Amino acid sequence: MPFLGQDWRSPGWRWVKTEDGWKRCEPFSPALEDVNNQLKDISHTVIITGDDEDEAIYSTEDCEFAAKKRKKDHCMNNTQRFYREKWIYVHKESTRERHGYCTLGEAFNRLDFSSAVQDIRRFNYVVKLLQLIAKSQLTSLSGAAQKNYFNILDKIVQKVMEDQYNPRLIKDLLQDLSSTLCILIRGVGKSVLVGNINIWICRLETILLWQQQLKNLQMNKQVNNGLTLIDLPLHTLRNILHRLSDGWDVITLGQVTPTLYMLSEDRQLWKKLCQYHFAEKQFCRHLVPSEEGHIDWKLMYFALQKYYPIKEQYGDTLHFCRHCSILFWKDYHLALLLKDTGHPCTASDPDTCLMPVSPQHFIDLFKF
Repeated sequence: MPFLGQDWRSPGWRWVKTEDGWKRCEPFSPALEDVNNQLKDISHTVIITGDDEDEAIYSTEDCEFAAKKRKKDHCMNNTQRFYREKWIYVHKESTRERHGYCTLGEAFNRLDFSSAVQDIRRFNYVVKLLQLIAKSQLTSLSGAAQKNYFNILDKIVQKVMEDQYNPRLIKDLLQDLSSTLCILIRGVGKSVLVGNINIWICRLETILLWQQQLKNLQMNKQVNNGLTLIDLPLHTLRNILHRLSDGWDVITLGQVTPTLYMLSEDRQLWKKLCQYHFAEKQFCRHLVPSEEGHIDWKLMYFALQKYYPIKEQYGDTLHFCRHCSILFWKDYHLALLLKDTGHPCTASDPDTCLMPVSPQHFIDLFKF
């Protein structure tokens, strides 16, 4: 049989189509190769001088071992670097063509979540997905998926610290994650955690550090001499508030100015929020009358939120093709310009086979 790689059990090399033809992807960066080439140029010994002018002499074999270890560490610290795929095939059983099945950890590794974090349309979607994994699926992740999970989480925290974008969302994620880890580390969960328990303790300490950094986060005051939010007419501000689908966003915006606070307390606004998120039978069971005898829709919204889930809205989500069983990120720019579906679809009308995937649906896809 033909050998596609160094080991017949390996999946073979990765190839990329370029203008000059197909070229093989090297698993290491050019910068790392330059460092290794410099090490190879050293013939016999390398002399390192310390502060006390003592000389430690390393043989060529030691240098080669250090270079190999540097390559391994580089790969381990950049797991997400090698998984930039926009789509994956979701198979739940072995067939003639495919052996094995796709797990949640494999899907989380192979799909490009690192770039999705930088996209403001996908940011909330990725954070919600990480939150659901933290609540129920953390023990099902493999070691590589765990490392990738915390690398993406680190990028999210750094983005929030730099841009001050939606810190409340990431605070809720870290709170759920720390609570889950405390239960697993202290209780019976030690036996189901993949990896050394000391690694998980270090991760928990990192999470607590992130929580402290977000707690001390100071919002930068923007200096703008042009038109600001408070300069807009009342009907425009009212329309902006009615576009918000999260009650906490309404309250946060109402804290900006007294005018916005007055508009955020509108009964009709909160009534529409209740009618949008909950069915009529649901809020009829939990009526919250005010002192005047009217229904307090604001209190009812938060009361209903304790019993029923609210509708989720995302700027962009993963999509699933029912015809091809492929999960993928859809690039709307390419879809408009090149009529690209985002994956190699064989259906006659691909748009009829696509369905958006919510974070909970993403997890349910890999429950066998």
